[in-house]
Amino acid sequence: GLVKKGHNVRVVTAMPWYPNSEIAPEYQGKLYLTENCNGVKIQRSFVWISRERNFKNRALFEISFVFLSFFQVLKGSRPDVIFLTIPGLPVCVPAAILSWLYRTPIVLNLQDILPDAAVHVGLIRNPKMIRLFTWLEKFAYKTARKISVISDGFTENLLEKKVPKEKIIEIPNWVDINFIKPLEKEDNYFRKENNLDDKFVVLYSGNIALTQPLEILIDAAVKLNHLDNLAVVIVGKQEALERLEKYSCGKKATNVILKPFQPRHKLPEMLAAANVGMVMQKHNVISFNMPSKIQVLLASGRAIIASVPTNGTAAKAIEKSGGGLVIPPEDSQALASAIEHLYRNPQLVKSLGKRGREYAKKVYNFEFILDRYEELLLSMKKPKKKLNELL
Repeated sequence: GLVKKGHNVRVVTAMPWYPNSEIAPEYQGKLYLTENCNGVKIQRSFVWISRERNFKNRALFEISFVFLSFFQVLKGSRPDVIFLTIPGLPVCVPAAILSWLYRTPIVLNLQDILPDAAVHVGLIRNPKMIRLFTWLEKFAYKTARKISVISDGFTENLLEKKVPKEKIIEIPNWVDINFIKPLEKEDNYFRKENNLDDKFVVLYSGNIALTQPLEILIDAAVKLNHLDNLAVVIVGKQEALERLEKYSCGKKATNVILKPFQPRHKLPEMLAAANVGMVMQKHNVISFNMPSKIQVLLASGRAIIASVPTNGTAAKAIEKSGGGLVIPPEDSQALASAIEHLYRNPQLVKSLGKRGREYAKKVYNFEFILDRYEELLLSMKKPKKKLNELL
């Protein structure tokens, strides 16, 4: 979007490794690689990646990127602005060094607040590591000229940590409403491939990790076996699906379908296959957590059921949009009741989807958010009217 507006943009990032937790075959065996995509210069570096989740592998992942990416940045002209996205947190150190070398301001973009979120769900327990990451967090806030956050929950958290209010600007994550949009269920590839043509489909698609209790969704599906044409579809990473497959079989959940991630170009049609889209969080998820799938589901024009903490940012966003129902997290009976309520009220499903779509068009539209980011970035380098380079 910024390139189309006439700015020069250079991205320094890792070799592609998500969602399979391994570097993509065409990028393996390379330390550095430079590409050009849609006018954006992309400078990639090797990262240590492993499917085994432990502290050692996570540390090697962070250290390898921090060290190797630094030298990639030096292979280019001086940027006007450094746009630094967190996670991960350790990269704030080389960014600060580069900011000092180039005399260039940092705009820190927070997609999560670390270490709060990791400590809250038990990912980080070691007191020394908590102190280290707390110091890195303070360092990142101090060295940034501006901090862009994706919701008001983030703002509240930062203000409690004595971050100056004038440093903080709220810009939500966006969705391309021309790509993700309401589509008809007829002749839908996802429905046809999975024998869903006559079904009421409840869809969860996305990350399946520590904070997403998909077993609760399976439990709710079992309680709804009496609804003949109900299908609960879960789309995610293969390793997570294998675990859920065992759980589903143990529960004799005959109305649950597990599918791997679909190609990106098929995402709008997959979302359109659903009657209801799911957002799920555990009760101990930190209150400011804001799943990016909310914008996507709203834009798809499908009703949402959010099984999330009622005092959290996710619940507030969905309630404000008018596009869904919020129920207590990790409560299979409440979830089953909400699903059956929508199953028996098709007009409500339709109106929730319509309200959600209108809200997404008004609040999360990519073009609108892009304008706000452009304004923020240009304010870092006045009086120039174009960015010579954004890093």
